[in-house]
Amino acid sequence: MVNRISKQKRSYIMSQIRGEWTWQERVVHNHLKGKKIRHKMHPQVKGNPDIILKEKKVAIFLDGCFWHGCPQCYQKPETNKEFWQKKISKNIENAIKFTKNLEDDGWKVIRIWEHEIRKEPMDKIIHRILS
Repeated sequence: MVNRISKQKRSYIMSQIRGEWTWQERVVHNHLKGKKIRHKMHPQVKGNPDIILKEKKVAIFLDGCFWHGCPQCYQKPETNKEFWQKKISKNIENAIKFTKNLEDDGWKVIRIWEHEIRKEPMDKIIHRILS
C-alpha cells in the first residue's frame, strides 16, 4: 500500500487525536444521559476506565480498534512498524492488567470496541452495560 499522506500531514492528523472526550465517549455519554443513567466520565479510578456506573460498580472501557489491536478490524501500519507494534502490544497488556485489577477489586468490567459503537444500535450497547 502506498503512503498517500505526507509526513507533515500525518503529524498534524496524529496531533489532533484526543485522549478524552473522543467521539465514542460523547456518543455513549449522550445515550446514558438521555436514558437518565447516572455515570461518571473519566473518573479517578485505578485503571482509568472511560466511564463508571458507581452504584453498580461497573467500569466501561471504550477501546479504539487501532489503538487496542482489535482482532476484527486492526490493520498493521505500513510505516514505523516496530514503534506501532510495541505501542499496540503495551496497550493490550495494560488492558488485560487493568481489567484483572478492577475485577479483583469487585468491579464488573465491560470493554466496548469502536466498531461496535459504529455498527450496533446504541440500545443494544446500553442494555449490555446495564445487564
